[in-house]
Amino acid sequence: MQPVERTEVEGIDYGWVMQTTFVVTIVVGAPIVAVLSTFVTLDTWGARAGFAIRVGAPIWFLTAIAVALYAKRTDAGDDP
Repeated sequence: MQPVERTEVEGIDYGWVMQTTFVVTIVVGAPIVAVLSTFVTLDTWGARAGFAIRVGAPIWFLTAIAVALYAKRTDAGDDP
């Protein structure tokens, strides 16, 4: 069996940033979208999907920026 190849990442580990952004956005963003949707009348599936995109996209974007800044400051995601 061949050993797994490893790479040395210089700077931000973007794979870690993408994975962490995905998880944090679902854990934090989904409840925010659900709570905000209680204040809006969403009669059709199209309206529900549009609302989720309009509210979820900025949450995802802000989460991605926060995670990238965190990774840059702390070298997060780098193996010791």
